[in-house]
Amino acid sequence: MQRGELATISAIVVIATILLGIRTWEVLKPKEPDPGIPFYSNATPEVKQKAGKLIDNLQCKTCHNLWGRSLMQMTMNVPAPRLDGIGSLHSEEWFYKYFSSKNPQEILPSRLKKEFRMPSYAHLSDEDRHILAAYMSSLKVEKWYLADTKKAEYEVLTGKTYPSGKEQTPK
Repeated sequence: MQRGELATISAIVVIATILLGIRTWEVLKPKEPDPGIPFYSNATPEVKQKAGKLIDNLQCKTCHNLWGRSLMQMTMNVPAPRLDGIGSLHSEEWFYKYFSSKNPQEILPSRLKKEFRMPSYAHLSDEDRHILAAYMSSLKVEKWYLADTKKAEYEVLTGKTYPSGKEQTPK
């Protein structure tokens, strides 16, 4: 073996050893535990079932996203608030008032074009509005993800960057 070949083989062995050491360190280094999925619902099965039918009938997922992306958001870029965790931002009473309003934008202003704004559900029966309010308020987020949920709602509703240090959710 010639001197140049020996140097090349030695360099390859050194590089392979370094790469193997780096990979071993990445595998063995302590990892932060996965905190899990931050979103959950504490609704009863009855409320989930009734609300699910209402959500389908009212076509809420056309604009809003719950546990995934909506068709309208993907195709038309409609910036409707995500419903995941929204129950951690508003109470059941707030949702009932919102769904009962003849003009929901008076309660929660929208920057959307008129055809994409939240419609009034004042025409629904009192029971249906209570079911929707109960379900929406059941859509919670783990405390460790609450700040991200507030930030996302603020940015979608206003089109502005969430101010750092802001602690209150826009109502």
